[in-house]
Amino acid sequence: MNKPQNAEEHIADLRAKLQLNPECGTTRYNLGVALIGQKNYHEAEKELRAAIANSPSIAEAYVLLGGICLQRGDLDGCLAYNQQAVNARAAFAIGFGNIGFVYLQKGEPDEAIVALNKAIAYNPKFIQAQASLANAYLMKGDIDQSIQCSQKALEIDPNFAIAHHNLALAYFEKNEFQKAIEHSDQSVQLGFEPPQLFRDELNAHRKEL
Repeated sequence: MNKPQNAEEHIADLRAKLQLNPECGTTRYNLGVALIGQKNYHEAEKELRAAIANSPSIAEAYVLLGGICLQRGDLDGCLAYNQQAVNARAAFAIGFGNIGFVYLQKGEPDEAIVALNKAIAYNPKFIQAQASLANAYLMKGDIDQSIQCSQKALEIDPNFAIAHHNLALAYFEKNEFQKAIEHSDQSVQLGFEPPQLFRDELNAHRKEL
């Protein structure tokens, strides 16, 4: 069989396979992924639900369903699917990372910290989880712990712009404006765009230094 040349052929090939074996969870999951690639979220959701119905252990399917929920602003739905993901697979770092992210969006840093620490315990190189953990501690007002998390993220990747921005925020809270400016400038050089209000606050302190 010839290899599919584009997304449409790939989807058609997966649908043809499902005609032969409609209960294959893996094929339905792959079809869901392909449909998400085409931003056909409605059909993708149907296929991912079917994938789980046939193969409940496909943790990635729960994560993608959570992503679809997040795309439409349904934080509770995203949280529920990722909780199912970590139940489906033990030590699933991505699921715990997503749970932490959702709790951050809901303004619940204590719950976020628990989930994000689990994500990092299962995958110490999970840089996004380290950055989210820095945000959670910043939200709680634990500035020094936030700085430690951002520094750990930069040990993984010195060019991770979000970590530099988080450090800028943390050092600003400590009134260490020179360090805040340096890290903010680095984040901008790496492609991050800080909120204009924060830029203005930093610029006011540039004049003082």
